[in-house]
Amino acid sequence: MKPIIVMGADHAGWRMKEFLKEKLQEEGYTVADKGTDSEVSADSHDYAVAVGEEVAAAQDKLGILICGTGIGMSMSANKVNGIRASLVSDLFSAQMTREHNAANVLCMGARVIANQMAWEITKVWLASEPLGGKYAKRVTKMMDYEKTRI
Repeated sequence: MKPIIVMGADHAGWRMKEFLKEKLQEEGYTVADKGTDSEVSADSHDYAVAVGEEVAAAQDKLGILICGTGIGMSMSANKVNGIRASLVSDLFSAQMTREHNAANVLCMGARVIANQMAWEITKVWLASEPLGGKYAKRVTKMMDYEKTRI
């Protein structure tokens, strides 16, 4: 069963989000769009938190966040407990971040990569699965540390 994809973008990432949303829906994914809905200036943090909270609350959801560089989105999303957001701009990292780090949110920069590359990254990321084993142990360490922070 395909995960529900929760998406968010600021003004800089809005066009790419719309492009990816259409592609994902064509592939049979259910997409929950948390905004924004235009190129009017918007704070990436608001969308990162909205996506992060929804993904963290459900096992059947993964997130995709897009801003100009992807940096702000990844930093803000990683403030949400339970989120492992990774900034990705190449296919190898897309695979590794899912397999080795069990990333549950993919972040990309619309001013860094083209829409078609973002789609290729998204396909690789969604096709990859956490490997478990020693990698699961490392992810557990990361998440256990998160629980110790105030």
